[in-house]
This record gives sequence, C-alpha cells and structure tokens, in this order.
Amino acid sequence: MPKRARAKSPPRILELRIALQDIAPEIWRQVLVPDAFTLDEVHRVIQECFGWLDYHLYSFLLDGVEYEAPHEDAEGRDATRTSLASLALQPDSRLEYTYDFGDNWVHDIRLVATHAPHPDVPYPWCVDGARAGPPEDAGGSPGYTDLLRSLADPTDSEFLASRTWVGAHFHPDTFDLRATNRILMLAFPARAR
Repeated sequence: MPKRARAKSPPRILELRIALQDIAPEIWRQVLVPDAFTLDEVHRVIQECFGWLDYHLYSFLLDGVEYEAPHEDAEGRDATRTSLASLALQPDSRLEYTYDFGDNWVHDIRLVATHAPHPDVPYPWCVDGARAGPPEDAGGSPGYTDLLRSLADPTDSEFLASRTWVGAHFHPDTFDLRATNRILMLAFPARAR
C-alpha cells in the first residue's frame, strides 16, 4: 500500500512585535513575515526595520535554545536552517534577539497574531512602529541614553560631536513607516510585488 503524503500546512503570516529592551520611551516595530522565513531572514528584517547595518553577530533565544548565524565560534543552532514554522510559535510566544554582542542590543519578540497571506501584500511588511532605531555602535542602552542627553542640550560639551556623528537627518523620536516598507521591498525583492 503506498504511503500517503503528509498534508502540507498552508502558509501563515506571523505578526511579530519587536521591541528594544532597556530603552524608554520604547523603540518598537510590528511586522508581518511568512512563517517560512528562517531566523536569519527575520534577523535581516529586524536590521532593516531598526536601521541597523548588519555589522555584528546576532543570536535568537527561545526556551533556552540559542540560534545564530553559522560562524567559527557559533555554539547555537543554525539560524539559516531554522524556520519560524519549525518553532511552532503560538500567540504570545516570546523570543529574544540580541544584536551586537558588544553593545548588546536585546530585542523582545512577541507573536501577536497569525494571518492567512494576502495576495496584495509584499511580505515582509511593517505595519507600525515608534521612534528611530539607535545608530550602530552607540554603546548599547547606556551609550544611547548619553547620546540622547547630549543631542537634547546644545550647550552640552558633546553636542556638536554627537550631532556630527549621527548626522542632521537623525531624529530619535521619528519613525517613518513608508520609508521602512520601501527599504523592506528593496531588501526582499523576490517577496515584493
């Protein structure tokens, strides 16, 4: 008797809320990603949505298991071979994503909801967010807090150096949803319509 093929689960779109820990007011993004995405692809989505430059290593942590990009010092599971679907996430499931082990940017990722794919949406897609992501190599939460303090006070001795470093375009309280989605469409052209 021939074996029956296992029914393939229909694709799901996961709505993830990603927030930086230890920053107030909160910096966060809410994104829609296919559950077929690997953790490495989720890493790339986070990089684009927060304005990171992917200069550093990263890891995901779920239920005590670490996932990371393959490299010579990697001890965790391979994030390039681990799909979101394989993690069997449920609403309110939480992952931790750490980017740049020096600055130690820790992000809390929570599954908000699952959806059926919509043919007119180019996944991944950002649906909401707040505040600009910190600049690369800002020194983690303490360094970023110091940077914001100096940028808020033109009389601060570090104001000019800080403004020069981040550029005139950096506004910490601004998040541009349209620009973020344009960036995602460029970064994931095969997924865009």
